[in-house]
Amino acid sequence: MTTRYRTEAINDDGGTGVSRVVGGMTVPVTNPLSPDADLSRSNPEQLLALAWATCLDATLQAIVKKSHRTRVRVEVELQDSPSRGGYEFHVTAFVSAEGRTIAETEDLLTAAHDRCPISRLLQGAATVALRAEGWAG
Repeated sequence: MTTRYRTEAINDDGGTGVSRVVGGMTVPVTNPLSPDADLSRSNPEQLLALAWATCLDATLQAIVKKSHRTRVRVEVELQDSPSRGGYEFHVTAFVSAEGRTIAETEDLLTAAHDRCPISRLLQGAATVALRAEGWAG
């Protein structure tokens, strides 16, 4: 296999402090469950939502060859995990495509979810959902 790109992120502060990309950005992070959470800082939920929304929409744009606009909105919820203990993410991607019906958008979403590298990581997870929406502009 050919490596097309490689990056590395490091966190040695836990949920409150900084996470950083080697040779790149530093992201101040906070634990959103902490009573003194600094909500101006990011958290894993936001970073997951941002990463998947970006990757999935870039994949949609590659599929439609930029012939029209697409939009991806990702919601991430941190929920208790009664069966396993601790917490788990419940993640939903909402996709809309300008000038496309819901059925056409569902087809695009299926194709993009099969092709997007982050979607491939998430595929088959019981706490991941996909939804097609009408174009909201």
